[in-house]
Amino acid sequence: MTSSSTPRPLWREALGRPLRLRRTDLGLTLGQVSRRSGVSTQFLSEVERGLKDPSSEVIEAVTIALGLEVHDVLVLTSNGMRRGFLRAGGRDETTA
Repeated sequence: MTSSSTPRPLWREALGRPLRLRRTDLGLTLGQVSRRSGVSTQFLSEVERGLKDPSSEVIEAVTIALGLEVHDVLVLTSNGMRRGFLRAGGRDETTA
C-alpha cells in the first residue's frame, strides 16, 4: 500500500513508459511507429505520455509495430507499477 502523498501511477501512465522506451531504443520516431501501427502520431504521443487510455486494439497494433508481444508490454507495465518507477503525472522517479 502506498501513502497518500505518493499515489500509485495510473495504468495509462505506466503503459506509456515501456512503449516509449522501446521506441527510442529502436531509434524510431513517433511518425514511424504511427505509420507501422496505423495509430495517429498525436494519439501515440498521448499514450506514451500517459494522457490517453488506448484500446486493446491500439495496444496490440503499437506493440506489433515495436516488435513486441502484448504480454511483454503487460509484464513491463505491471513491473513498473509494482516497483513504483512512476510518480503521479507519469514522471520517472529514476531521472527526476
